[in-house]
Amino acid sequence: MLMSQIRNEDGSITVAIREEGEPGRAVRGARSVYALALEAANSGRTLADIVTARGVAGVVDLQAASAEGRFLPPITHPDPAHLHLTGTGLTHLGSAATRDAMHASAKDEADMTDSMKMFRMGLEGGKPKPGETGVQPEWFYKGNGLQLAAPGGDLVSPAFAADGGEEPEMAGIYVIAENGQPFRLGFAVANEFSDHVTERVNYLFLAHSKLRPASFGPEIRIGNAPSDIRGTSRILRNGAVLWEKPFLSGEANMSHSFANLEHHHFKYALFRTPGDVHVHMFGTATLSFGDGVRTQAGDLFEMEAEGFGLPLRNRLVVGAEEVVTVGVL
Repeated sequence: MLMSQIRNEDGSITVAIREEGEPGRAVRGARSVYALALEAANSGRTLADIVTARGVAGVVDLQAASAEGRFLPPITHPDPAHLHLTGTGLTHLGSAATRDAMHASAKDEADMTDSMKMFRMGLEGGKPKPGETGVQPEWFYKGNGLQLAAPGGDLVSPAFAADGGEEPEMAGIYVIAENGQPFRLGFAVANEFSDHVTERVNYLFLAHSKLRPASFGPEIRIGNAPSDIRGTSRILRNGAVLWEKPFLSGEANMSHSFANLEHHHFKYALFRTPGDVHVHMFGTATLSFGDGVRTQAGDLFEMEAEGFGLPLRNRLVVGAEEVVTVGVL
């Protein structure tokens, strides 16, 4: 089942569901995906059960909503400060080669970069047996709901940024029940937008390079993800394809299991605050930056994956210069 949110003229939200290849239908009486997810998490029922109990109303034209720019992120929080955008890197087979090319080449164990060491740790311990704890991954913070760009919306690169590059990934979507239990709704295609030039200056600038907007959706695939996910990422400039490449995800193409990555995120009590929403991006091995592409304002990022609904499209915009001063109270 695919689930999305559409903004209506009066400011209300239509929650749409569908199966792949079928038209969307409105979930009767649903105020938001967030409200449905919390109802499920706090009642011990599945999201599918909640939707079935409510039933569906009329047909929703998703293509028209996309063309009119009315898609919202497929989950939002009434208070954006309680939606967390986070991620893990070096989690996919091949991701170390892309990352390592941005730093030094490793000839032996002593010369191995931190990126390659982290990747090797994932290969050796990223998929633990049930009941065991695997190695923790690289982890980063991107921001809260104020950093979230809607599908079809702009990804704003700050004026001080050295680069604004796409990262096609799978994102896990979670809500925290009133008892502190995390629940996953499902997965969505995400653009984990980053500044790769800044990261390349020094690996310790990774945290700075990730403090950028992100987008995901426009639809969430409810339930578990396939083990082998195949998608396409492309950049269009002036209406023509500038760069295009397939990307792989799913545990068959990863050095970590989703369960291991989830464990190391939610082991922190901070991330189990009742009512919060988490959008956690699981990494990629495919970047246009790795192929020498330099993006520019006006470029359109487009990424899609089979079984995950409509493509995710966002335009790159460069923000205005800002002068920030700190006052004294």
